[in-house]
Amino acid sequence: MDELKDKVAIVTGGGRGLGAAICRNLADADAIVVAADIGWEYAKGVAEEMRLLGKRVEPMELDVGREDQVEKAVNSVMERHGTIDVLINNAGTDVTRSIEDLAVSDWDRILSVNLRGPFLMAKAVFPIMKRQGCGYVINVASTAAKRAWANAAAYHASKWGLLGFTHALHVEARPYNIKVSALVVGGMRTPFLLERFPDIDVKSLQDPANVAETVRFLLRQPDGTVLPEVMVLSMGETSWP
Repeated sequence: MDELKDKVAIVTGGGRGLGAAICRNLADADAIVVAADIGWEYAKGVAEEMRLLGKRVEPMELDVGREDQVEKAVNSVMERHGTIDVLINNAGTDVTRSIEDLAVSDWDRILSVNLRGPFLMAKAVFPIMKRQGCGYVINVASTAAKRAWANAAAYHASKWGLLGFTHALHVEARPYNIKVSALVVGGMRTPFLLERFPDIDVKSLQDPANVAETVRFLLRQPDGTVLPEVMVLSMGETSWP
């Protein structure tokens, strides 16, 4: 199956965790992958790793919350490849604090990465995909978009907002043959959780490579079919019934 061969895919937050797993998976399917990350060294590391395997991953330094950087990034990809077939909005951040201790700057930063970023990226690629008559945008949401727990107000607000934005974009994009999906993801064995919660039960977390395989499954749906929302969980998931 070579549905993804030579397709150009941008993966935000592509340097570590789920983003890196998605970059590896799509590159293994012979896609041309842009690993965009605010951490240049992480993105470069993934690109070098895959280059040694004969795969095509290009590193890019990108703060998705900055409009100027998003515009520059999308223009750069278009100049090199002339198309953008896939956008994976995966970049995310969080801080674990009560509403009383949550700084306004923390709120702004989390919303900038988790919600403003996907909006800016989708806005930038939408006219390109519209001209092409096809494209796919996948927004990585979370079970945090389905329920709530303490000390994560900004994260919940961003992910609930991202889920709503995704469904709105799905409606707007369908007439132009642009597919849009929300990938609602449970806990994973990634730095996002492991670095902040060293005592977390890793047995309850899923391998990000499994989630990356779900991304590939979405991208391989037949023409004329789209899955607007998919949830992928570990069998030991604790944050969802």
